[in-house]
Amino acid sequence: MEAILQTTSWQERYHASDIYTLRCKVPDQPGMLGRLICAIGTANSHVGSIQTVGIERSSKIRDIQIYCHNNEHLQALMGILAETEGVEVLSTRNDVLESHRRGAIETVSRVPIRTLTDLRMVYTPGVASVCNEIVRDPETAWDLTGLCDRVAIVTNGTAVLGLGNIGVRASLPVMEGKAAIFAQFAKISAVPILVDTEDPQAIIETVCRIASGFGAIQLEDISAPACFEIEQQLQQKLDIPVLHDDQHGTAIVTLAAVINAIKRTQRKAADCSAVILGAGAAGVAIAKILMNFGVQDIVVYDSCGPLYRGRTERMNPYKQQLAEVTNPSNLQGDLIEGFRGRDIFIGVAKPDMVSKEMVSVMAEDALVFPLSNPVGEISVEDAMDAGAAVAADGRVINNALAYPGLFRGALDAKAKAITADMQLAAASTLAALALEGALLPEMLNLQTHAEVARAVAQAAE
Repeated sequence: MEAILQTTSWQERYHASDIYTLRCKVPDQPGMLGRLICAIGTANSHVGSIQTVGIERSSKIRDIQIYCHNNEHLQALMGILAETEGVEVLSTRNDVLESHRRGAIETVSRVPIRTLTDLRMVYTPGVASVCNEIVRDPETAWDLTGLCDRVAIVTNGTAVLGLGNIGVRASLPVMEGKAAIFAQFAKISAVPILVDTEDPQAIIETVCRIASGFGAIQLEDISAPACFEIEQQLQQKLDIPVLHDDQHGTAIVTLAAVINAIKRTQRKAADCSAVILGAGAAGVAIAKILMNFGVQDIVVYDSCGPLYRGRTERMNPYKQQLAEVTNPSNLQGDLIEGFRGRDIFIGVAKPDMVSKEMVSVMAEDALVFPLSNPVGEISVEDAMDAGAAVAADGRVINNALAYPGLFRGALDAKAKAITADMQLAAASTLAALALEGALLPEMLNLQTHAEVARAVAQAAE
């Protein structure tokens, strides 16, 4: 039994979200580079690439990439280097900030404009004939404009990654990053739409007014329970796919991992029981997709305990609906009771909420998925020590595996909605594409997203 390992980035391996390049000057003497690297290690920083960028009469200048947990970690390192004899730090560059400078995306013309004829076909007067064709037959807009490849990424910045309610402007780098993923892996032109309000109705009205310019809507980083109302009403009002990625993208990838994990441990979905920690956007969607897959004995916990029939404390209509279809034994015990005898644990709540004791009381060969980012409910190592047969966290189970192909398939099929069948098709395809010994296929493999798109389009038809 072992934890599931995937090809991963150095940032994930070192749990270091910040990457810097230090330009350092050291005497050109044997051992000086070693002294510099040892000093970096003293600060518990990991070293990436090293490149010589300059040679002076008696010294060398090198760019050294380092990985830090945060700015405080960097400052501690800089203090150690300042006291290291012979080491001079000439400059510090934040590589993450530089990767986002001027934004992660741009608009590029598909049609080269090299002559006046090109210009007059793309714009006036030639474009008038295209407009008239759409007036004559509105359905032609799908082929004569970018609707077939365009998705709106809509957010109000109230639930951004692990950062919480940081507002729309601060959320923009995340939306641009998602748009870059769409472009790279699905050839979709995604446009960040920042709606600066926490009023669900204002968001719904705004999206309805702009929807004519898009082939689909991806809702992103909108807090629960507002996200449920917004998604449901937009799905009812619009005739294009609307999907909240934090719910369904996460659920699809989680199910794909579960499919391979139960296969590895020779289980059947109908025989499995699950405990889910977290009753927000992701938790609700994961519970529903597991039930659609065939896992019927599920108990969902929030900060007040399990959802059960008759509970009144801190409930909302969406938790109430979930309470009616989960927790068949109406369990009302504390969290460790929710773990007792369960086959599957999925965490989408907060870091470090699950103990080794909780995992140890699960069924034999338990499947443990602590998905909170950047730190899970329990570490993969602790889960394995406590007896889990399979354990994987949010570094492995990433919704970016699902949404590019999911939306590409929906657009290709001219779907009016992304159905439960389409989501199951995406999850099953991801599970089938995983290499031997892995829960999921590689994110960077373009063929992965193409296969998901094909399966989703077939399910839509």
